[in-house]
Amino acid sequence: MPQLGETVTEGTITKWMKKVGDPVAEDEVLFEVSTDKVDSEVPSPAAGVITEILVDEGETVDVGTKLAVISPEGAQPAPATSSQPAEAGADNASPDNASPDNVGDNGSSAAPAAVDQVQPAARETEPVAERQAEPESAVAPEPEYVSSAPPAPQTPPAPQAPPAAPSAARVEAPAPASAAAPAPTASAASSAPAELADDGGSKLLSPVVRKLVAEHNLDPAQIRGTGPGGRITRSDVLALIDQRNGGAAARVAPASGVAARAAQPAPSTSAGPAGPAAPVAPGAPAAQVSVGEHDSVVPFTNIRRRTAEHMVRSKHTSAHTMVAVEVDYSGVEKVRRAEKDRFKEAEGFSLTYLPFVARAVVDALEQFPNVNSSVGDDALIVHHDVNIGIAVDLDFEGLLVPVIHNADEKRLRVLAREISSLASKARAKRLTMDDISGGTFTITNAGPFGTFITVPVINQPQVAILSTDGVKKKPVAIELPDGSDGIAVHPVGNLVMSWDHRAFDGAYAAAFLRAIKNVVETRDWSAEL
Repeated sequence: MPQLGETVTEGTITKWMKKVGDPVAEDEVLFEVSTDKVDSEVPSPAAGVITEILVDEGETVDVGTKLAVISPEGAQPAPATSSQPAEAGADNASPDNASPDNVGDNGSSAAPAAVDQVQPAARETEPVAERQAEPESAVAPEPEYVSSAPPAPQTPPAPQAPPAAPSAARVEAPAPASAAAPAPTASAASSAPAELADDGGSKLLSPVVRKLVAEHNLDPAQIRGTGPGGRITRSDVLALIDQRNGGAAARVAPASGVAARAAQPAPSTSAGPAGPAAPVAPGAPAAQVSVGEHDSVVPFTNIRRRTAEHMVRSKHTSAHTMVAVEVDYSGVEKVRRAEKDRFKEAEGFSLTYLPFVARAVVDALEQFPNVNSSVGDDALIVHHDVNIGIAVDLDFEGLLVPVIHNADEKRLRVLAREISSLASKARAKRLTMDDISGGTFTITNAGPFGTFITVPVINQPQVAILSTDGVKKKPVAIELPDGSDGIAVHPVGNLVMSWDHRAFDGAYAAAFLRAIKNVVETRDWSAEL
């Protein structure tokens, strides 16, 4: 699984373009992958024959997980076995992953698939018990576990337990040394989530599944696995969480002290017996939502779910606040009106207000470098590369933020060209990992919808995000040549910035916005264009 962005930790295989036994050419599209950042087509890093596909369509796995094996021409496909998913996890710990075929060239335009080129005869299947005995540090990334019922006396083990079995155990194959061990009691099973970090079975969990199970205090024995061989996938866990719709989520430990205090009853100040239960605090988890007869349930897509997770995490991470200024775009509009026909004929797209704002942001960041930063461990990490992310709406189905790298080295026309190109690539699902990595400041543009003030959520790990709202004609006070005041109709719009109060204070944020305003209103844009 390639690294499709610096903060991406996992991806979902949405489609394989090849099947086992098919030949594949180098750089031919091998599969499609979906992450919270981007949907991408991933090319093959080498030519050969697909002898194994280790991760099925619809499965979500960690970055670095082996997805397929490409062998030389003439090689035979590997025989399918029930231990194939476990082999994928074991192979990840092998030295093969350090080979050049498993890593992408940093200069490439797309991230190659993580695959091995091996002779089929050289592949060996390790016993499950031996893989489980490996030290945790040697397993990377780990395969997802299989949930199945404990073997009944004198009968073979069932391949998969019913979801409600209270004493289900996690096994991949009957273990000879422990076959006679008594089945866990109901109380032991109920404490399984707390023990996952200590028992041997934890080595069968992927980090993603382990985190979800622990965060939502779930019993893995009660989750039906839909993956190959009964593996429990991330989607299985999320389906159970969605089904409970707040039941399990209400038991999750809040991510902040404020939320934790809000979710607990207020302590009694009386020395006498406790009175009636206190009412639920406003910050407490919402009650379970019932679905009415006339309601529709629209399941979250992968990008919708990941966006939700990131937005909540951002709110818990940063001390969000906002500042806004009103900007007079009359100088910009004069140039746009005079040059719009020539510009569109030369470039193939219309000249909007957004490139002008982006150009002003670049200049303002030079004066106020702390806005172009991230909060580290008790320190502010100021980035000297100015990489501007531009939020792109995908027909109301999701949001992506491709990045203009080294924006401080580019003038208005080049910025406009890159904004248009990245937006087109995002909507066509043709962005690469380079296109979405390394952003240091983000601009989101709700203006085309005629908005007045939009307060965006910070794109972590950045410390600020700017919203450009609708530009409308309105009367403004102006100074006439003789020094008197007059009224004129100008195009005016708001710029709104959400920023992390940990990084700097309000005066710094306000001065930064004032600098953007001054550039937009006073620059000779005809010369710039």
